[in-house]
Amino acid sequence: MSNLTSVSAPVAALQYQVMWNRLISVVEEQAQALIRTAFGTSTREAGDLSAGVFLPDGRMIAQAVTGTPGHVNSMAESVKHFLHAFPLEQMRPGDVFLTNDPWKGTGHLYDMTMVTPVFRQEQAVGLFASTLHVADIGGLGPGPDGQLIYHEGLFLPLLRFIDGGQINQVVLDIIRANVREPEQVEGDLLALVACNDVSARFLNRMMDEFTLDSLVPVGEHILQHSEQAMRDAVRQWPQGSWSNELLVDGYDAPIRIRATLHIRDGEIEVDFTGTDPYVPQGINVVKAYTDAYTSFGIRCLIGADIPNNAGSLGVIRVSAPEGSIVNAPYPAAVAARHIIGQLLPDVVFGCLRQARPGAVPAEGSSSLWNIRLSGGHPIAGYSNERLVNEQRFTITSFSTGGTGGRPALDGFSTTSFPCGVRNISIEILETMSPLVFWRKEYRPDSGGAGRQRGGLGQVIEISHGQQAPMLLGAAWDRIVYPARGAEGGADGARERSAHAIAQDVRSGLVSTQAASRDYHYGDENK
Repeated sequence: MSNLTSVSAPVAALQYQVMWNRLISVVEEQAQALIRTAFGTSTREAGDLSAGVFLPDGRMIAQAVTGTPGHVNSMAESVKHFLHAFPLEQMRPGDVFLTNDPWKGTGHLYDMTMVTPVFRQEQAVGLFASTLHVADIGGLGPGPDGQLIYHEGLFLPLLRFIDGGQINQVVLDIIRANVREPEQVEGDLLALVACNDVSARFLNRMMDEFTLDSLVPVGEHILQHSEQAMRDAVRQWPQGSWSNELLVDGYDAPIRIRATLHIRDGEIEVDFTGTDPYVPQGINVVKAYTDAYTSFGIRCLIGADIPNNAGSLGVIRVSAPEGSIVNAPYPAAVAARHIIGQLLPDVVFGCLRQARPGAVPAEGSSSLWNIRLSGGHPIAGYSNERLVNEQRFTITSFSTGGTGGRPALDGFSTTSFPCGVRNISIEILETMSPLVFWRKEYRPDSGGAGRQRGGLGQVIEISHGQQAPMLLGAAWDRIVYPARGAEGGADGARERSAHAIAQDVRSGLVSTQAASRDYHYGDENK
C-alpha cells in the first residue's frame, strides 16, 4: 500500500477513514444492485438479502447496511467454507461459487450464497459474497412440515457456478428442473452474479484511486479498531453471569430455549445449555443462524455504532449443545428456522436486562409471521381439472407484529424486528397473483399495557379472487405463549400517563374497554 508508508500517523488515520467510507459505499452499491436486478419479491421489495466484502483469508471487513442479520452474520462465516473447498490459489478471474447448504450458508435451502473473488493483475485481493432468499427450491415448500432436509428441496453443495466466465449450464438446468418458479430462481441467481461483479469493479476503482496493491493493510486496520472498540463497549457493562429462558409454541409441543450470558474481560459468551433438543420438523436452527441472531441481539445494545465485521463479531462467542434445537445436526429439517432463530435476541435481552435494568426493551412478536400462499397446481381433495386452468402463483408476505416497549418509548407497531425485512406491498402481491387483500390494519389492544406500551400487531384478511383453493404455508409462533412484559409491564399498566392513554384511544390503538380494564382510565368519571 504505497501511499500510506511515508505519511504521518494522523494523515494515515484520515486516509483509512476515507477508505472505510468508500468500502461501505462499495458494499451498499452491491446490495442496491441486487435489489435492482433480483426477480423475487423477497429481495427486490423486502430487502431480504446480504452483501459484504472479505479479505483473502475469508474475514469479513464490511457489510452493506441493507440486509438482514440472519443473512449477513451467518454469511460472515460461510466464505471460510468456500475457501476450504476452493483454495484462493486455485481461483481465477471469472470464477463464481455457489451453495445453499444450510450448515455452510445461512440456515436453510432457500438462501443462495454466492462468492466471487476479486483480481488485480491476476492476483486475488479479496472476495465479495452475497445472499438472497429464492422464491422456491422444490420439495414440500417453505413450511415446517418436512422431517428431514431431504424433504425440503434441492440441496446444492459448495460448487463452481461460473468457471472462468462460463456459466455451468448443467447446474443451472438442474436447478430449473427442481423448482416451481424457474424463471424467478434463475433471475435471482444471475442477480447475485451481477451484484458481486458490480462491487468488484467499484473496489478496483477505489484501489486505483488510493494506489493500493493489497486490501490487507486497510482490512487489518479496520478489524483491529473494530475489535478494540467492541471490547471497550463490553467493559462498560457490569461483569457477571445471567440466565434467561423462553417458552415458545413449537410445532406440536412447547419448546424451551435457555441461555446463560457471561460478560468478563472485554468479551461476551452465550451458552445455550439447557435448551430443548431438535425436533422432527423444520423449525430447527443450524449453529450459524444461532450465532447470527445471538450476536445481533447483543449488538443492538452493546457497541451498536461499531462496524459489524469479523473484528467486532469475534468478541462474542456462542456455544450450543449439538443436537439442541439451536444447533441442529445434518440432516435435520430447517426450512422454517426463522421461527425459533429470530426469537434469540429476546432470550439475550432477558439476560442483559438483569445486568442493566431499565436499559433493555421488552419482548416483542419477534419472529416473522410469513404468509406463504400458492395455487394453480393440483391440491389433494380438489378437482385437478379446474386447478390446472387457474393462474399458477407462489407468494410470500412478510407480516410483522409489534416490538416490545422500549426503556423510554413505546414499542414500534407492525415492525420487523429482529430481521429488518420490509413488508411487501399488497399491491405488488395482488399484481403477481389472483389474491385479494381485504383487510390489513392495526389490531387494537394487542401491544401490551404498561408505562411504555408495546407495539401493535395487525389483522390481515386474504382470499383467492376466483374463489379457487390454495395452499397456506403457515410459519409463525407466539400464539400460545405470547411476548412477556418486562419490569412491571402489563401489571404496571396504571403507570402509563392519562395523556398517553387518551391519545391511544383517539388513535384507535387502544379501545375504551381496554383503557378502562388495563389502565383504569376514566374511572374518575364513573
